[in-house]
Amino acid sequence: MPLNIACFGQPGSYTYEAMKSYFAGKNISPAYGSHFEDVVQAVATRQARYGVLPIENSSTGGITDVYDLIHRYDCCVVGEKYVKVEHCLLTLPGTKLEDIREVYSHPQGLNQCRSYLKHHGEWQLHPYFSTSQSAEQVQKMEDPHIAAIANKTAADMYGLDVLVEHINDNTMNYTRFFIIAADMEQSPEADKITLVLTTQHRPGALYHVLGYFFYNGMNMTHLESRPLKGRPFEYFFHIDVMGNLRNPATSRVLRNLAEHCNYFKILGNYVSDQGGNVDEIRRHRG
Repeated sequence: MPLNIACFGQPGSYTYEAMKSYFAGKNISPAYGSHFEDVVQAVATRQARYGVLPIENSSTGGITDVYDLIHRYDCCVVGEKYVKVEHCLLTLPGTKLEDIREVYSHPQGLNQCRSYLKHHGEWQLHPYFSTSQSAEQVQKMEDPHIAAIANKTAADMYGLDVLVEHINDNTMNYTRFFIIAADMEQSPEADKITLVLTTQHRPGALYHVLGYFFYNGMNMTHLESRPLKGRPFEYFFHIDVMGNLRNPATSRVLRNLAEHCNYFKILGNYVSDQGGNVDEIRRHRG
C-alpha cells in the first residue's frame, strides 16, 4: 500500500523535489496543498501519513508560519531534507526578455531574487501560492508578457523555456524541509532533536536555558523565536539540537531543562540530512 504524502505546492516545486528525494525508492501517493495549513491539517487529521513543508531558507531565514502551524496542530517532526535552490526566469517558448511585463512567484522566490528584479523595476511582481504554481499560471495564461520564477523541473513539467538561469541573489541558497507526522517516530540512528519551550519571564532566563546545551556538550544548530499569543514580548523558542533521546545523558539533560521552563515539548528526534547538499554547504563554509 502506498504512503499517503501531503506536499506543499504541486509537482515541480522545491518541496516536490524534497519529497521525491526523501522518499526515494518508496511507493508514495502524493496529494498537493496550496497553503501550508492544508498540509499540516492533512497530517493532523491522518488523511496523510506524512507531510513535507519548507521550514527555513539560508537566505531569508525561518518560515515562521510553518513553525506556528506544526505547534498549533500538535504535529511531530520525523525527518528533514535540504534542497539547493536555483531560481530561473521561466517564460512561454519564444518569449524575449524585453517582452516581459509581469512576474509570478512565491513570496520567498521573489525575495530571494531581489537584486535581479531591481534591474527590471518596470516589471509588476505577483506573489503567488508556490513557484511551481507560478509556472503553471504562465502556461495557462498563454501570455508572452508574463514570466515565472521557479526551477528547471517546473519548466520541463509545464512546457516553459528557461530564459535566464541562476537569478537568485545567493548562489549558495538552500531550503531545509521538515517531514512531519501525527505521531513521533524514533530510530537508533536519530541524531537531531527539535523542541519548543517557553522560559520563565525574568532576566537571563534564555541564557540559562542555552547553558544546558553548552555545558553538556550538545550542539545547538538552530534557534527560532515566535511570539506567545496574548502575551506581549514573550516568546516560544523552537530549538534544534544534536542528540538521541535513547542516550541516557541526553534524556537527563532535557528532563532537567524542562523543569526550568514554563512550557517544554519535544517535537521530534530524527536522522539529520547528511551528504549531498549538506556536504556542499559545509565545504563552502570551510
